[in-house]
Amino acid sequence: MGNKKVITCVIPARLKSTRLPNKILADLGGKTLLERVWNRAKSSRKFDRVIFAIDSKEAENAIEAFNGEYVMTDPACPTGTHRLIELVKISRVVSDIWVNWQVDEPFITDQMIDDLLQGVNKQSDLGIWTLKKSLAPNELTNPNVTKVITDVTGKAIFFSRLPIPYYRDGRKDEQEIAYKHIGIYAYSDPVLKQIAKLPESPLASAEMLEQLAYLEHSLPIQVYTTHCETLGIDTQADLDLAIQRIRQCVLVNGP
Repeated sequence: MGNKKVITCVIPARLKSTRLPNKILADLGGKTLLERVWNRAKSSRKFDRVIFAIDSKEAENAIEAFNGEYVMTDPACPTGTHRLIELVKISRVVSDIWVNWQVDEPFITDQMIDDLLQGVNKQSDLGIWTLKKSLAPNELTNPNVTKVITDVTGKAIFFSRLPIPYYRDGRKDEQEIAYKHIGIYAYSDPVLKQIAKLPESPLASAEMLEQLAYLEHSLPIQVYTTHCETLGIDTQADLDLAIQRIRQCVLVNGP
């Protein structure tokens, strides 16, 4: 028991998101997106603490309405991980492992959390972990679905919004190489401190994918496979699908 690592889940929540502003306040079956993600994270037995990293009074009011915990961070934080890093700097929260559960992922399951955290007690202190899942045919060319390719040990080689790799002679009936990336991360505390010192990354800026900065600066990312489906909310169409899914769940299971 003495070797158990403290795991803190941080939910970065930016109000003015680029593709869908104010989505964190969107109503999903009588609860805001903020509350939906909070409830999912709080239900996990893996986390010792769950806390929001927010940037607006609107988010603060919404979170206080369901008695959530939060820290106010700078609206200028460029990514969710930078918002997490600022929370670590300005708060008294101490943790061995930091989980970055992006607020636009309300359908992450307990099994996905188990998949994500399976290696935290097995690998070095300089650990970054995330998830991948097989691509649906209609997701391959969707730029809102991030693709990832890995080496034979599961370490990330590259992430892209475009289909990767490029099949020079056309696609063949062979095993799929690319997977879609599921937007949830776990960081060891030492590697998070390294990330905080990284200079600007041309790769990350080009694709608007923060994880490319880690690869560009030789920080390995272990990518575990999950078989659970999720639905990230990046666009209005995604939000509409999420609302439909919540309504179906309420009809079947009750509010």
